[in-house]
Amino acid sequence: MTNNDETRWATLISAAQTGDKASYSQLLAELYPYIKNVIAPRISQKDAIDDIAQEILISLHGSMNTYDGKRAFKPWLHAIITYRTYDYFRKHYKNNTYTYEDLDFTATPEDYVTSTAHIGEYKDIEKALDSLPKKQRKVFEMAKIQGYSMKEIASEMDMSESAVKVSIHRTLGKLKEMIG
Repeated sequence: MTNNDETRWATLISAAQTGDKASYSQLLAELYPYIKNVIAPRISQKDAIDDIAQEILISLHGSMNTYDGKRAFKPWLHAIITYRTYDYFRKHYKNNTYTYEDLDFTATPEDYVTSTAHIGEYKDIEKALDSLPKKQRKVFEMAKIQGYSMKEIASEMDMSESAVKVSIHRTLGKLKEMIG
């Protein structure tokens, strides 16, 4: 979801709160696939995804008057998504009984630690990252490691989005030269 989506959805729900049926219909049409994409990684059954998404839209309808246009739309929506998804899990697993088997499994520290066979490669990557200018490294880490959007990085680093993209592209090139 982009900030444009969030802004548009906030505008649509504000209009829907005043009785604009076209805005309400558009909001529901846009949110339905978004909601399904949010819950799909947590739910294994396609029918359940559709059911939960519909329950979320019903909850959104019932809670629409609680949305405050002065606040961000996405956290409000995600609270509804979270609660309805938890409701599904509570109902789904309420009457299930579980049996546990004693598995003959002995774990060693190596099972949970990064393979030492690749430790040299990790050190090379760290060394290459350490050699970058501080600002360039931060931009790269925000984008490629922490998952920030270009817009978020641009705002945080006081850069244009195109400058962020250029920085990341150049950093990738430098790292390939250094490591590769």
